Amino acid sequence: MHFSISELERETYKKSPVHSIDGRIKILMTLAIIIYAVALPRMDTHNFAKLGVLEIYIIALMLLAKLEFSYLALRFAIALPFGFGIAAFQPFLKQPFISNFTVLYTLPMGLEVTHEGMLFGFILFAKFLVCISAVILFSSTTPMSELVASARRLGLPKELALLFTMMVRYLFVFWHMLGRIRTAQKTRCFEVWNRKVPGRWTLEQLGYTISSLFIRSYEQGERTYQSMLCRGYNEAHVYVSKKNISASDVFVLTLTIVVIVAAQFQVV
Repeated sequence: MHFSISELERETYKKSPVHSIDGRIKILMTLAIIIYAVALPRMDTHNFAKLGVLEIYIIALMLLAKLEFSYLALRFAIALPFGFGIAAFQPFLKQPFISNFTVLYTLPMGLEVTHEGMLFGFILFAKFLVCISAVILFSSTTPMSELVASARRLGLPKELALLFTMMVRYLFVFWHMLGRIRTAQKTRCFEVWNRKVPGRWTLEQLGYTISSLFIRSYEQGERTYQSMLCRGYNEAHVYVSKKNISASDVFVLTLTIVVIVAAQFQVV
């Protein structure tokens, strides 16, 4: 299956009420949800209800944005193993902020499964799920160029804005460059998962691929910088047009804050 990096932005060009929200508002919404989720107590069972309210709100926005299920499932499948892997170890660890532990099971090699460790692992995974859902919603409804422009309007330093702009622009170039290298390898019958060749030789070929991509990227960067100098470049500057925030954007931000407040106080 051929995958193009342009597929990453496939959903961002749809038309929906969520897509039309100003990028600055979406950045603030995402930050507010992440900060609130992370700031919740580490060992409070009420966190599940609070995080559940936020997750329902995010899913409702995803449905309103008409995002494809397969697209969302792929992004979740990439991110969730990291959070699940961290949470899965918590029942076997004794965190220093927990004073008393209730041992549920004793496993070989002295491993103990504790009730407090399982509770902390579940809460940690729930927080991760809400945070990654907010990030996926934001990235699936905001093009990369709009993300940089919105961050610049919020006061992102111009040097960082230039770096992000260059990264977004040449990410596609480097992906195409890697595709050309992989095509050349396939014409020579090279396959990474081929078990008929020695593993050491395969690792050497992967090393050559990475080094070749690095050298080509460096050369492309030098050519780009020289071209910029020839066109009068002398300082970091990214032009961003002025854009007013509409009343509907303010309403969405207010609604998000109301949902967060409701999630905080709906459990006594």
